[in-house]
Amino acid sequence: MSYLRTFLPWIVFAVLPSGQWKWAALAALVIAVAVTVQQRRAGAGLDSLIIEVSSAAFFAVLAVIAFVDPHSAVHDYSAAASSGTLAVVAGISLAVGKPFTLGIAKRTTPREIWNLKPFLRVNTVITAVWTAAFAVTAVVLAVVAHTGNGHSTPATLIQVAGFVIPMVFTIRYVATAQARAGAA
Repeated sequence: MSYLRTFLPWIVFAVLPSGQWKWAALAALVIAVAVTVQQRRAGAGLDSLIIEVSSAAFFAVLAVIAFVDPHSAVHDYSAAASSGTLAVVAGISLAVGKPFTLGIAKRTTPREIWNLKPFLRVNTVITAVWTAAFAVTAVVLAVVAHTGNGHSTPATLIQVAGFVIPMVFTIRYVATAQARAGAA
């Protein structure tokens, strides 16, 4: 459920009608801020809110652009830009040795496991998969947008797949890692 909450602003933005992109961007911004505030009040550290904070920043910029110039060319590529932003944020978290999934995983994992190499390795792999999924999704969406179909049903399905595939991988990979750890 943590991943769903984390990516809720992006999902809302992806499924709201593109003709209402300024309101979709604003709705995503409000959700990102609300989730961040709610999670901070619940005691979550900023390390577990990398995507949420980045989401708020992205959607703040996008909402400003959308309201200032509703006919901006940014609109055509907004889906690709959203996936691209997630790819960059996830990639940076890997590059600095703080995979964004680590903070999320710590919410449901006993503290004594946090610094174990297998736990860190699992989160590095999971973050790498999310990063790759976001990057591939961004490229495919940019190509689709370039053909004039950036806000079509196929584009929405591509965005959804860009979240569902790594989410399913995460669930299965974690289950496999836990089974291996239990057997050892």
